Amino acid sequence: MDLSIVISAYNENESLPELMEWIRKSISGMQKEYEIIVIDDGSNDGTWTTVCSLKKTYPEIKGIRFRKNYGKSAAIYCGFKEAEGDVVITMDADLQDSPEEIPELYRMVTEEGYDLVSGWKKKRHDGVLTKNIPSKIYNATARFVTGIKLHDMNCGLKAYRKDVVKSIEVYGEMHRYIPYLAKNAGFPNIGEKVVRHQARKYGKSKFGIERFVNGYLDLLSLWFLSKFSKQPMHFFGLLGSLIFLIGFVIAIYLIIDKLVKQSGGEIFRSVTDQPLFYLALVALIIGVQLFLVGFLAELISRNSVERNHYLIRETLD
Repeated sequence: MDLSIVISAYNENESLPELMEWIRKSISGMQKEYEIIVIDDGSNDGTWTTVCSLKKTYPEIKGIRFRKNYGKSAAIYCGFKEAEGDVVITMDADLQDSPEEIPELYRMVTEEGYDLVSGWKKKRHDGVLTKNIPSKIYNATARFVTGIKLHDMNCGLKAYRKDVVKSIEVYGEMHRYIPYLAKNAGFPNIGEKVVRHQARKYGKSKFGIERFVNGYLDLLSLWFLSKFSKQPMHFFGLLGSLIFLIGFVIAIYLIIDKLVKQSGGEIFRSVTDQPLFYLALVALIIGVQLFLVGFLAELISRNSVERNHYLIRETLD
């Protein structure tokens, strides 16, 4: 199989027939064996009935139907699991991603050697305040944290080498950060292509402003896991030790200061009468707790089945 096209669909009954025809027309000249995997993410508008009826006209279609709406990441994960193509393309079902970009995305992966090529919707047809400006801020933050210089990390139109999709796990709402997941899995050759963005033709957007808040929190989670998932003591232990040391130094200072003044006959305050003492006490307690959290996390990590899971590119016997 040369090409797999993975499409997540949630209440996209109206757009699917037009999308299937557009895909077939766009890639007919490639002369490649391909499959289209449509994941119905718990739709309630007859999307699955449409997928089943389209199968008669488009035998290359494969369908997966969720019992309820699990989200885009779950749909992409199942699509990746089923994909058999050497190159895997992901796109949305709302006709905002143009299938005419597929041949060039495929070429960039197969001929230019990219592990992953992400689309860049340079000219968007969304609201400026609700989509464009928040998207620019979000992408700037993502570039800073991940070190991946993509203008539109959240673009649904992407192309992957098969090894990439079989080596990463997309969960929660991590579909926004698949390039970062790929980089952490050992696939750093990530490219970008300017793609055409279409205005929504049917229905309405399934994503609200809350996706930017969730995206920010997911980015922090992913960054932390990529850095310290197998060595949690390096984070919690170091942070706890520093906070404990600050509290200890403050406490010792207060005690020495009191003893010096007392021995010199000066007026002094009891250590326990000083607010700084209680701040030092809190720092000592927090420091110990963080250190113990790191210790327990390290014990859990050592018993994890993923602790010694490494991706091997090739072997020589």
